[in-house]
Amino acid sequence: MSHTLVSVNWLKDHLYDTNIIVLDASYHLPTAQRDPDTEFVEQHIPGAVRFDIEEISDRESDLPHMLPNTEDFDIAMQNLGVGSGMQVVIYDSIGFFSAARAWWMFRYFGHYEVAVLDGGLPAWIAAGYATELGRGKVQPPPHPFKSKQPLDWTTT
Repeated sequence: MSHTLVSVNWLKDHLYDTNIIVLDASYHLPTAQRDPDTEFVEQHIPGAVRFDIEEISDRESDLPHMLPNTEDFDIAMQNLGVGSGMQVVIYDSIGFFSAARAWWMFRYFGHYEVAVLDGGLPAWIAAGYATELGRGKVQPPPHPFKSKQPLDWTTT
């Protein structure tokens, strides 16, 4: 699949396909006084796994949210259950805020089977689709995640 955006109807129809993984990449600015981890536990798309932008970044940098190195990204994706060749669908709890950042990260590391859920969690709920509680259950990926050479999309 090569779509950048997928609809909630498309995701509903493909939610349990074995090659699909859904990631909640919600992030809130500090002034919002919201905790995306708590919100994920309270409500998320069934089968989704939490993609924490804070954690999946260069932890050595003094600057926030800098890209991790290739090896760290690969390990993080394996730990989330993402394997090479899997279709990744990313959403956030605002509708279209931090999901785009996670989408860009996948593209940067050469994984093009990635799309953003149009309207995010609010659109999913508005469509009347079920949500679930809990931390989410990570399934081992069918194939290891292996980044391709990062694209030259950054500046120093």
